[in-house]
Formats: sequence, structure tokens, C-alpha cells
Amino acid sequence: MTKPADPQPRARGGRSARRRAREFALQGLYQWLVGGHALAEVEGHLMEHESFRELEPATDMAHFRELLHGTIDGADELRREFAPYLDRNVEALSPIEHGILLIGTYEMKQRPEIPYRVVINEAVELAKSFGGTDGFKYVNGVLDKVAGQLRPAEVAARG
Repeated sequence: MTKPADPQPRARGGRSARRRAREFALQGLYQWLVGGHALAEVEGHLMEHESFRELEPATDMAHFRELLHGTIDGADELRREFAPYLDRNVEALSPIEHGILLIGTYEMKQRPEIPYRVVINEAVELAKSFGGTDGFKYVNGVLDKVAGQLRPAEVAARG
């Protein structure tokens, strides 16, 4: 069985422009979750950072902004979607897992054109790159249940 792919062209380093957008959004969410900074401050800080400016041409900037703004602005609603599937309180999640679950749930809810399996795969890849040793398994399990809730017809069709 082949792994679902993100339909975005590949940028330098083999990562799609959308994956880079998700990575930068996760960095912004980390700053927001850990530092409590305002959205405008987080976005400004990211855009001023040298690595961001260097990779900006290879990043889907519209998707980055949508994810950053959509997850922060809708965080409470997104948490209500995934919280029932956690084995702990939301506050006990690592900031990385928390941010990834916000991104994955946002994409499941707001971007139906992205197949749910792609959303989960991208979240798992973020967790493997930035999270704890087995964090990707946890993210995968939670988002799989969120997919059943938010996209039941798509999940059923995959059988």
C-alpha cells in the first residue's frame, strides 16, 4: 500500500511546500503555547527569523498563515474536537503534540480537499521530526479517532 502524498510540489530537501508551512505553523504554535505571545507577535517573530526568510520561497505561505491564524483563533473549538480522545488533560500534552493536534484537527475540519489520511500522515511526520520518541503514535491514534468524527463518510469509504 502506498503512502498518501501531499499534492504540493517538492521543495529543496524533498519536503513539500505544504510540509514547510506546517513546520513553520508548528513553530509558531509552540511559541504561542509556551510563551503565551499574541498571534501578531508570533507571526512577526517567525517572519523575521533567518531560517524562515531563507525558506520562504519554498513554503506555501498562504497555507502557513491559514494554519497559524486558524489554529490560534479556533484553538478552543479544535480542542473540543480532539479532547474526548485523549488519555490525559489537554494541559498535560507536550506543546509539540498539542500544536500538532491543533494543526491536524484544523485541517480535518477546514480543509476537506486534503484527504484525511494525508492530514494524519503529515501530523505523524511532524511528530517524528519534532516530538518525543513515541509521540507520533499518540498523534496518529488521536487523529484517527478525530477523522472518524469529522469525516465519517471518507473514513467509511476507505473501509
